[in-house]
Amino acid sequence: MVISYMFQFIQQQHDLAVLLSQMEQHSCYSLDTEFIKVDTLYPKLGVFQINLNGQVLLLDGAALDLTEFWDKLFIAEQNIFHACGEDIDLIYHYADQKPLKNVFDTQVAMAFLGHGLQVSYQNALKTCLNIDIEKDQTRSDWLARPLSQEQLCYAANDVLYLTQLADSLKKELKQKGLYAYVLEDCQNLTKEIAMETPLDELYSDIGNYRHSRRELMQLQQLGLWRDQMSKALNQPRSFILKNVTMHDLVEKNPRNNFQLSQMKDIRQNVIREHGRTILDLLKFLPEEDEWPLKLARPVKQNSKDLSPRIEALIESVVLQTGIPREVLLRKKWMHAIYKYVVFHLDEDDLPDYLLGWRYDLLTQPLIELLRQDIEYLAAQMKTSNA
Repeated sequence: MVISYMFQFIQQQHDLAVLLSQMEQHSCYSLDTEFIKVDTLYPKLGVFQINLNGQVLLLDGAALDLTEFWDKLFIAEQNIFHACGEDIDLIYHYADQKPLKNVFDTQVAMAFLGHGLQVSYQNALKTCLNIDIEKDQTRSDWLARPLSQEQLCYAANDVLYLTQLADSLKKELKQKGLYAYVLEDCQNLTKEIAMETPLDELYSDIGNYRHSRRELMQLQQLGLWRDQMSKALNQPRSFILKNVTMHDLVEKNPRNNFQLSQMKDIRQNVIREHGRTILDLLKFLPEEDEWPLKLARPVKQNSKDLSPRIEALIESVVLQTGIPREVLLRKKWMHAIYKYVVFHLDEDDLPDYLLGWRYDLLTQPLIELLRQDIEYLAAQMKTSNA
């Protein structure tokens, strides 16, 4: 166990047991992870950092069994992160449970307070607390042992001030009446990270409205095969087939390995080992009535009558709440509302973000307005399924 003036590096199970009992006394943790995910589908944990009541502990991901530690996070009062996406993904993989509901993400909080959508931890500390930290170990090898003192200090720094940052942001959010909104958005974020596209809808992540039904069926078969290979080999999906390669495959329909080798960004080892499989997936398709329907076109604009009214509605909510527009309504959520209105979908089909605190303020009024524009929208979105 390495102890310095500012952190403890835990590599033995009995030292972890001490931490686990301390975690029962305090249930609010500031957390971060250092991991490697270069040539694998799943992340490999190097170090897990925790700030527990002002005490910084670094857990050796290569040496410790963290089963009980993961359980503690899921029953915590609050887990604080900055830009939690990859950390949460790692926790879901190692803990084999999801979603983590009790998260406060300081990056989400910064966005609500008008600092932009993706403020770095370094900039957040500078802006809110006027603290400068070094960021020079980002590309370190976190699986190497022993870790250098520089690496350990860098890892410790990432949680050393995180509780302080969170406290400062919470205070401001509560003054502005936005704290509950931020917590809800954090919950939606960790739920979103937990969600995987259903296997029978993989084509919708790869294809677009330009693809014919036949091409979407081919993309679905290739996508399913790629997903299975990626999980079995623990390789990133792009190592097997990139999306751009799949688009080229369905457009050009190669018939042999030579034609296959002309496709965009295809790896030679993939052709050698799986060429015949790929050609068969393109060629042998189910009956036409099983092919996916064409995907909706994106809406370019609203009608001239309605556009100013939609703008006015969004602006009024921005003024009323003080929440920046880019936090209030993302482009993809707007597209989801268009689809909901035009195709008469269920409310359950809308993203969770639109069903919580945004619903009465924004979602419902937007739906009412867009229903008046339904013919104009339908003309843009609908594609022939012939």
